[in-house]
Amino acid sequence: MDWERDLPSWPLSEFSRQVTVRPHRWHVQEVGEGDTVLLLHGAGASTHTWRDVIPLLAVGHRVVAVDMPGQGFTRVGSRSRFGLEETSEDLESLCRHCAWQPVVIVGHSAGAAVALRLADRLSDEGHEAPKVIGINPALSRFNGLAGLLYPLIAKALAATPLTAMAFTLGGGRLERARTLIENTGSHLNEEGIALYARLIGDRDHVDATLNMMAHWSLDKLLVDLPGLPLDCLFINGAGDKAVPPEHSTGLAKRMGNTRVVTLTGLGHLSHEEASTEVSKIVLDFVSCATV
Repeated sequence: MDWERDLPSWPLSEFSRQVTVRPHRWHVQEVGEGDTVLLLHGAGASTHTWRDVIPLLAVGHRVVAVDMPGQGFTRVGSRSRFGLEETSEDLESLCRHCAWQPVVIVGHSAGAAVALRLADRLSDEGHEAPKVIGINPALSRFNGLAGLLYPLIAKALAATPLTAMAFTLGGGRLERARTLIENTGSHLNEEGIALYARLIGDRDHVDATLNMMAHWSLDKLLVDLPGLPLDCLFINGAGDKAVPPEHSTGLAKRMGNTRVVTLTGLGHLSHEEASTEVSKIVLDFVSCATV
């Protein structure tokens, strides 16, 4: 996405700025005052996914949303830094540079894995570990044949220079975006669909998303999770067709201090479909209220 061309019409662009912390030039949206709430989107999205959540959370909190490396308006500085461990390490550097010590990190889908690893990294002596909220968290390995083929396919796609071009050529982006979203079990308004259509029409964004997929591995995190001293909440959309809710429900049983809330009638993009309901759950959890 082009900063000069695309940002002026992007949601909440008045709160946008660029922060260069090696190896990336990050796109950050920051608004409000108080304890910090950090928002991390999933693969293929951007800060726009929080457009209706940010104003609700910003009443009484400082809210920070970040575009993942190469996605949205963040310019990637190294193509070897797309994996979970590398992304978490680079976000830690960004947080320390900006003096952010979030009380909670909210991650959607693959962003939930980053949130868990980042919260552990930010658990310094003298600082309480951030709470973690995973919205439809993608925290399980692919099963069976898909587990063998998917990483190989993603690596092959990411290694082919023309792949991003092939994904973004041609018309019908609005309908392609609508189909992709509905296949996750979610239903967005026309504004939401149009924003995703803009993203899937951007070659750099698509290329970065493919590279994130190609370098992604949860193996180390899944081994570490039961021993991480983190207070967690998983929010599942009961109709999520992308990440079956039972995956995170089963994982929560293996983790200490992890609760699960399941929302009926919502899909993978629950926070976009029901921003008020999800924001209330987040705020209640931050304030240690019962959810």
